[in-house]
Amino acid sequence: QVHLTEAGGGLVQAGGSLRLTCTASELIFSVAWYRQPPGKQRELVAVVSIGNSPVYAASVKDRFTISRDDARNTVYLQMNSLKPEDTAVYYCKGRRGNSDWWGQGTQVTVSS
Repeated sequence: QVHLTEAGGGLVQAGGSLRLTCTASELIFSVAWYRQPPGKQRELVAVVSIGNSPVYAASVKDRFTISRDDARNTVYLQMNSLKPEDTAVYYCKGRRGNSDWWGQGTQVTVSS
């Protein structure tokens, strides 16, 4: 069982920045950030896999950056130029083979 822990959420004004972290109990091949806005379905934000270029949702491209530090089993999501529509619970998901693991989520609230 792999454990994932997110941190770094909070309240920020529009135009501000936050950095989320996802720390895993062991190295994971692929880690993705998802978010679930209030009353909406969970959606993919960004994903990074070992040896591959990151992939971003169109709504966050050029504003968010996903990166990983494999020595620390940690994946980061740097979020810049935040908008009120970025408000959501952000989750990280790890994947290795056919197994997926989710973190507990961290709330990000962007005020206008």
